[in-house]
Amino acid sequence: MKKFFCIPLMLCVALTLHAQLAEQRPITLIDSVHEYDLNPHTASYTYDAQVLNGLYEGLFICDPATLAPKSALCISYKVSRDKKRWTFTLREDAFFSDGTPITAQDVRESWLGLLETPYAPYASLLDCIAGAREFREGTGKEENVKIDARSKTTLVVRLTQPTPHLPNILCHHAFSVLGPEAGVYSGPYCLEDYEDGVLVLEKNNFYYDVDSVQIPQIVIMQSDDVEQNTYLFNTGKADWLLGDSQFDSYSVLNLDSLHLGSSFATSFLFFKTNNEPWNEVDVRNALLEAIPYDELRKDNYIKATTLVYPLSGYPTVTGLDDYDLEDAKALMAEARERLGIAPDEILPLVFAINDSDYMKSLAEILHDAWEPLGVELSVQVTPIERYYSSIDGWNADLFSYSWVGDFGDPLAFLELFRGASSLNVGHYENKEYDLLLEQASLADTAEERYKLLSKAEQLLLDEGMIIPISHPVTLHAIDCDEIGGWTLNPFDVHPLKYLFIKKKQLKIPNVV
Repeated sequence: MKKFFCIPLMLCVALTLHAQLAEQRPITLIDSVHEYDLNPHTASYTYDAQVLNGLYEGLFICDPATLAPKSALCISYKVSRDKKRWTFTLREDAFFSDGTPITAQDVRESWLGLLETPYAPYASLLDCIAGAREFREGTGKEENVKIDARSKTTLVVRLTQPTPHLPNILCHHAFSVLGPEAGVYSGPYCLEDYEDGVLVLEKNNFYYDVDSVQIPQIVIMQSDDVEQNTYLFNTGKADWLLGDSQFDSYSVLNLDSLHLGSSFATSFLFFKTNNEPWNEVDVRNALLEAIPYDELRKDNYIKATTLVYPLSGYPTVTGLDDYDLEDAKALMAEARERLGIAPDEILPLVFAINDSDYMKSLAEILHDAWEPLGVELSVQVTPIERYYSSIDGWNADLFSYSWVGDFGDPLAFLELFRGASSLNVGHYENKEYDLLLEQASLADTAEERYKLLSKAEQLLLDEGMIIPISHPVTLHAIDCDEIGGWTLNPFDVHPLKYLFIKKKQLKIPNVV
């Protein structure tokens, strides 16, 4: 009997080994048609981040499932007793794609390059480093920025205040290490070609963890042809469709390949306070009281009443969902009287929107809601691909924004409204708000820190600066029985280095 079972057993082992050792193949992704920004210092869209995580790395990367920081170029670090000096030790086997060693000096130069890049959206996240804000704003010198390369593998950073979430921040692509020249990469892949809407990424053989990178080539096609994209996926010519606008989910043959998830994100409207009377808290709060929130949020899966995405341990904040038109009229009347505005004076409000039907529908709802308050809402429209870049210089009163938190912390959202933040496109200024964020950074416990951050968020809501709409959801088409290393996550950025081709288990009849 031993001999009888031995042969099938050996056959199973051989077949299993053969499956494990089989070569990996290139994979094809399909994304929407847009221009990629592949400069880590200026890129701000999720679709840019999806590519950049394969081309560049910094001291840390995100775990693909938990999103917790994992060591990348940094193999260890220590923090001083006052929590203001961080010493990072870099790996000795790190090289750029041209074979040049990656050193602590390269990290320093990359971060300084970020700080001096005009309109770099994430540069202010380094304001916690002594001298960084002054250098970024042009009032300080490079040599006063406390980022020191003590040796080839030792980087010492001195902070202005304790920043326990620094590793989370440094996972972001903006803090990647850039090569000495264009076309040199620090990540698992290199960009070999980008032409006619097709990106080709090839495995970086100088990458320190090259043996863990399984997919030899990744092709990213850009297409808005929903029918064609769906056909390519159904026939196996495309492995992953990014975003529900790129395919017809009802026509996907393998329903198990559809992955719906919630994002660590919030879509909201916000006011700029350049123009009167929208710089007045009472006037804005009158508008908020007149909004039929159920109607405004009806087309969204997960409705939002606050800015910060719900987090474990974060205190409850009183959100916006109260609709009372009569109260709104009374509040507006009181505000008009205080400001010396006649009861019958029409107040013009300009809503800046992109050219989507969804935003036009929101504008109609708000127009009808605010008309009884003597407010005449008009819209100014720009193409969706130009919208976010236009906000900073646009002289309108109300804008829309959809923001994915870049690290798992309330500050990922609250930084959008800090006075000196490079992410503060609405130019919000409130000393009390900024002080609460500063006090939070000095808190002794996570509980106290969250409490102070929640007070800052409550202040933002009470001042009527934002109108939360939803927490967006994501939809991808990818067969996870075929592609491994992919998982839904709240950031909706899926590290390319972990992807691999799974081998389906061979089933042999009549074998026990």
